[in-house]
Amino acid sequence: MAAVDGAYDVVVKSPMGDQNSVLTVNSDGASFSGSMAGAMGSMDINDGSVDGNTLTWKMDMTVPMPMTLECSATVDGDSITGEVVAGAFGSMGLSGTRKA
Repeated sequence: MAAVDGAYDVVVKSPMGDQNSVLTVNSDGASFSGSMAGAMGSMDINDGSVDGNTLTWKMDMTVPMPMTLECSATVDGDSITGEVVAGAFGSMGLSGTRKA
């Protein structure tokens, strides 16, 4: 298992308030797959890339409106921090911890 693999309880600081979800990371060399699932539904990871402990990926959001989210995060031990860029809505902070 790579250092970035696991399920993380994350919070995205969105314009609609804090969005709690579970980010699942399954790495395979320089790429990874997974999903982000929360109250607004589940989104699959697209174009997941791993560079050391840095992750970049995209997700296609459908609720409350269709939009491609561009995401990046860094894993440090059991912590993850990063950002989600939502088109015209700008950048939103992402943070969380790995589930046991």
